[in-house]
Amino acid sequence: MLVHPWDASTGDDEWRDFVVSQGFGQLIAAGRNRDVPVVVPTQYVLDGDELVLHLARPNPIWEPVEENPTVLMSVAGDWSYVPSAWKAIGDEDPLVGIPTTYYAAAQLICTASVVDDDEGKLEILRGQLAVVQPEIVAADPAVHRRKLPGIRGLRLAIREVTAKFKYGGNVDVEHRLAIAERMSARSGPGDAAAREHLLRRTDKAD
Repeated sequence: MLVHPWDASTGDDEWRDFVVSQGFGQLIAAGRNRDVPVVVPTQYVLDGDELVLHLARPNPIWEPVEENPTVLMSVAGDWSYVPSAWKAIGDEDPLVGIPTTYYAAAQLICTASVVDDDEGKLEILRGQLAVVQPEIVAADPAVHRRKLPGIRGLRLAIREVTAKFKYGGNVDVEHRLAIAERMSARSGPGDAAAREHLLRRTDKAD
């Protein structure tokens, strides 16, 4: 992933907050000597320096993980298309504006450990429930103990993180604020989150 200096994460807190807010990514396992890696869309929970999750036992991820425990979790989101005319302010010609897409992304290189014991899997399930539905009371996952053989847990120890926050860091404050105002007026699916990133990073740049 290409990360220009102005798009780089401002620190661990920024990429961690983003990864937590998304809670969903693409888990990629290359295995050994495979023509194509296995890519699995999945929920996860960030727990300290680990990502924790569970997947069905028939999932194709297990064989490449056994071949090579180094995996990649790719997380992307909070994206907003910026039309060409939005890049022009004042007397600038909107016809020659250059369109772009604002987005955030984090790629986490991890070492995977498979969890097959019941207590380990229950710990993962409890941790996930506490994060994804803290306000909803549910029975302890142990009531489903007979179904535990159908899943396997994964703990992904984070080794390296590359994060990108592409929100107009290459243009001046006036252009950024103009785009933020237009995002507010449009209110597309990703505009609110993108606008928040844009304004937050503009404040820090100032």
